[in-house]
Amino acid sequence: MKTGKILLFLIILFQPISVSAIELTLDKVIELANDSSLMAFRYRNMYQANYWQYVSFRADRLPSLSLTATPAKYYRYMTQRYDSEQNIDVFRQQQMFSASAGLEVTQNFDLLGGSFYLETDLEYMRNFGLNKYTQYSSVPVRIGYRQSLLGFNAFKWERKIEPLRYEKAKKELIYNMESVSEQAVTYFFALALAQAELRLAEENVASCDTLYVIGERRFKIAAISRAELLTLELDKVNARNTLENCRIALKRATFSLASFLGMDKNTEIQLRMPGRPLATDIPVDVALAMAKENNPTLLGHRQTILEGERDLNRAKVESRFNASVNASVGFNQVADDLSGAYRSPLRQDLVSISVSVPLIDWGVRKGKVNMARNNLNVSKIAARQEELSIEEDIIMTVSDYEVRQRLIASASEALDLAETAYTQTRQRFIIGKADINSITLSLNRRQEAAKNYISALQNFWLSHYKIRRLTLHDFEFDIPLTEKFELKN
Repeated sequence: MKTGKILLFLIILFQPISVSAIELTLDKVIELANDSSLMAFRYRNMYQANYWQYVSFRADRLPSLSLTATPAKYYRYMTQRYDSEQNIDVFRQQQMFSASAGLEVTQNFDLLGGSFYLETDLEYMRNFGLNKYTQYSSVPVRIGYRQSLLGFNAFKWERKIEPLRYEKAKKELIYNMESVSEQAVTYFFALALAQAELRLAEENVASCDTLYVIGERRFKIAAISRAELLTLELDKVNARNTLENCRIALKRATFSLASFLGMDKNTEIQLRMPGRPLATDIPVDVALAMAKENNPTLLGHRQTILEGERDLNRAKVESRFNASVNASVGFNQVADDLSGAYRSPLRQDLVSISVSVPLIDWGVRKGKVNMARNNLNVSKIAARQEELSIEEDIIMTVSDYEVRQRLIASASEALDLAETAYTQTRQRFIIGKADINSITLSLNRRQEAAKNYISALQNFWLSHYKIRRLTLHDFEFDIPLTEKFELKN
């Protein structure tokens, strides 16, 4: 009894694991790719990095509160002092402990490029020398403003560039996710073609076996020659070799699609082919307008041009003399105890103006200005070249899209004709009214027509998603893809 249980356990343990099977449509494959593929994960993380950069930019426009503190500071050293009784300088030991803390609220002012600040400070000092004493120094409140009068205003350029950078990041995510959809279409139809070729190969093996049996019978009655019988036998052998190659290709295609979608590699995938798509008219001028508005590559060039203008402005400003100002008004008091440091505070004013004037730099600043100007011109030329390239790509893709819609109908009709022709030729061969060449040619045409139909569907859907990627617009439902992005977020 015990031996029987062990045997049953071993049978269960080494029983082959059943392979999970799943049926997928093209829409489902694209949905899974955008949700689970490594490409989609990478693109979403790239967007998150830009998102948090934009959040930091927005936060920098709000007031900030900071604390600065020196909790403990101890000095012990020899210092030079004047002895008034002896009228000489002497060295004396000095010991001192101090601590300080302060709060500051800062608000950037983008229009002028300066910063308003509100401060409060407290300092403590204890002297352990010959004359021991304790002091507290307080600044209950001080309000001020500091900025460069003629310098570079980084805040103004950030307000122009950062929103555009974030807008480009959002549209770049949509653009990249559409490229994931294109990749999903490629994997889908690669597997669809492999499955179709396997089915055709299986049918071909069965057909070749049948035809060879018929050929043997006809050879016995001298209806065909020995060479024709050998041709039928060769077709049977080639059909079996083709079937084995198709099984290998199917396994590779299934593994590639499963890996791309993040599925288990042993998943058995059955595809449901999409039907003939509805005809959609895409005006070229509308597609071009959508691309100019939404294409992240063009937005990236606008950002590059703005950054070039910023660098040129910085180089020009820094080539001239500069002046900065720091002005504040507040209160200050010193006392031997903490409460006294906040009693009857005295007025504290500060106005500071600093000037920097370049005298001789041997053309360094002028060179920086010319370099920044040349870089800006290069960016403008590159942007125009890229815009022309994208316009050409859109015009050709829209044209291909219209042609590929017609090719699907033509490929479908050719497949129906090839199927009918093969069936009739096979029947005629069975009754002896068709030769070997006719049946072989008919079979090849049938296989070619099936491949052409799948290829026509693939090319259509690739064009469909490429147009979506270049324009970020869904022409099937006539809605911008950015609306879907906003809904998801």
